[in-house]
Amino acid sequence: MAVLRQEVDPGEAGLDPGALERLDRELARRVDGGEMPGFLVAVARAGRVAHLTAYGARDLAAGLPVESDTLWRIYSMTKPVTTVGALMLVEDGLLSLDDEVGRHLPAFAEPRVHVDGSGDRMRTRPAAGPLLVRHLMTHTAGLTFAFYHAHPVDALYRAAGLDSSVAPGTDLAGTTDVYATLPLQFDPGTRWNYSVATNVLGRVVEVVSGRPLDVYLAERVFRPLGMEDAGFEVTDAQAGRLAELYGETDDGGIEPIDGLPLRGRPRFLSGSGGMVASAHDMHRFMEMLRRRGELDGTRLLRPETVALMTRNHLPGGADLRTVGVPPHDDPGNEGVGFGLGVSVVVDPSRTREPSGLGAYGWSGVATTTFWVDPGRDLTVQFYTQVRPRSSHTVYRDLKRLVHQALAD
Repeated sequence: MAVLRQEVDPGEAGLDPGALERLDRELARRVDGGEMPGFLVAVARAGRVAHLTAYGARDLAAGLPVESDTLWRIYSMTKPVTTVGALMLVEDGLLSLDDEVGRHLPAFAEPRVHVDGSGDRMRTRPAAGPLLVRHLMTHTAGLTFAFYHAHPVDALYRAAGLDSSVAPGTDLAGTTDVYATLPLQFDPGTRWNYSVATNVLGRVVEVVSGRPLDVYLAERVFRPLGMEDAGFEVTDAQAGRLAELYGETDDGGIEPIDGLPLRGRPRFLSGSGGMVASAHDMHRFMEMLRRRGELDGTRLLRPETVALMTRNHLPGGADLRTVGVPPHDDPGNEGVGFGLGVSVVVDPSRTREPSGLGAYGWSGVATTTFWVDPGRDLTVQFYTQVRPRSSHTVYRDLKRLVHQALAD
């Protein structure tokens, strides 16, 4: 079993030890105050881990601590992994970013777009152009989530039983077929809406590769990179290391809640949010990206493909606030664009938190996040297991204090 370890002193990596101590104190304060059960944070420069702290509990009731080998539900941090798997098929010549999704998933061959109205009185029209693979990767597909309550199409997702993004009793193929029966919010490629698009991309990967998503990613990504614990289920041997999942209570505390069913292979393989992984696993994944597609002699992607993945693809080079539909058109999205499966900082002067130009990454709903900052040769990952009722404020403190620690 591979475990993430600190490899170099912070000072040797150009990090201020005092600032990192402030980071740990702030995160520990949140644990001691009952906001989080525990956490793991790791900061690396030039590929070497220079700061690694595990604190608090992975299971409060059992009194089990967070440790370096703790397993985390990474939820939407699955999306960049699925996207890398799809980009490998592009490099194989089996898939193109400009392929029509309907070529691989016929149910999407004739998408329709919402015009006005809701429910039975909704009017739709044919989409102005086809839904492309690149639209799935960039979340410009016009798809949505049931839980937004911001658009009439969101309500159709709820009516179709997609509250958890999976059609009851179906697998990935069946669920994506249900998505295809529902209208898009907007013409593909024109706006940005974070959505079930990466589940559809995962199904495209299955069809093109001829393998189930979990098998394909294990063969092409996890094993080559040495991501030994990464997957869509936990074995009996792994189960004791899996962190308990918590949700926020009315009084600002936390309580255990049900998470993804991970014991036994799931019927629904979610390319959007189905993975479990360790900090070591995600360090390997981030290092592959930081090194432009290669790690320890194993190349997954060409450098130019990683450059394409981590470049802003939003219409007109806009940021998420400018082209995002509600609820994404808020000030927190200023200065941040979107690439293929990852957010990308396009204007650090306008971002809410300190950011490096070109920094990219993504987060998960259980308050997990990672980012790679090429300009600073920096990678950061953070984990706890709390599903907040709204966006968790820990991310702001995390970015602020990490950037304060940059001494060079």
